[in-house]
Amino acid sequence: MAQFLANRNFLGMGHHKLILDDDFKEEFSLVAVHCSEEDYKMAYLLNRHLDLGLKREAVDLDYSNQGLKATFSLFQYTSDLLYTSYDLVTNKCKSTEQNVLGEGGLFSEEASEKNITAYLLPEHKKVDFFLKIYSEFSTIPLRNIIATVNEIKQVISAYEVAPENIKSKNNLIFD
Repeated sequence: MAQFLANRNFLGMGHHKLILDDDFKEEFSLVAVHCSEEDYKMAYLLNRHLDLGLKREAVDLDYSNQGLKATFSLFQYTSDLLYTSYDLVTNKCKSTEQNVLGEGGLFSEEASEKNITAYLLPEHKKVDFFLKIYSEFSTIPLRNIIATVNEIKQVISAYEVAPENIKSKNNLIFD
């Protein structure tokens, strides 16, 4: 009887449809950096030239992509005075996958290695680092930041990337 009453209540009610939008509404600026230096050296150079305090996070970003676990180094700094946060993240993760092929014998196994590169943002495979800048203010001196980064002699180039054109922008959620 309770089931009948529950079904009866649904007959008189309209249908509600929930639509989940995949909108990523966080406003931020993104700078792509091409540089062959190690991640800690890049953070040091940005700290020195942009007067930041980027520090490596205790836990790296971990993503699984097609069964492969990829980790990306993350450096963060928040300026309480300017209400701005900076995130420096590597775009490439190189790992080695090992396959062991056995032929039935006790000592006749063959091992093969395959180098695999995973990308945080696969649509920007040539970029080495991304500098994500989030500010409480509507404008930040992005042109000055990019110009200063381009003045670093180890940096090949730096430029702005429009976040709305990135397909895998959910990978840029670091919290």
